[in-house]
Amino acid sequence: MPDPAAGRAFGWREVLLVGGAIVVIVLGLSVVTSVLPSGAQWVIFQTPLLIVLILVGTVVVLAGLLRGPRVR
Repeated sequence: MPDPAAGRAFGWREVLLVGGAIVVIVLGLSVVTSVLPSGAQWVIFQTPLLIVLILVGTVVVLAGLLRGPRVR
C-alpha cells in the first residue's frame, strides 16, 4: 500500500496533458503573432522582449519549485 505522506507521482496521462497544453499555447501565440501589425512584430522579434519573458517565466517556475509542495 502506498504511503499517502509520500505524495502523488504524476503518470503518463498528466505528462501528455501538460505537454499537449504547452503545444496548443505555443501554436496559439504563433498565430496571434502572425496577425499583428509589422511594427508590433518588429518589437517582438528584434528586441530582447522574448529573452526577458523567458527569464521571468524561468524565475517564476523556479521560485514555485523552491517553495515546495503546497499543503492543503
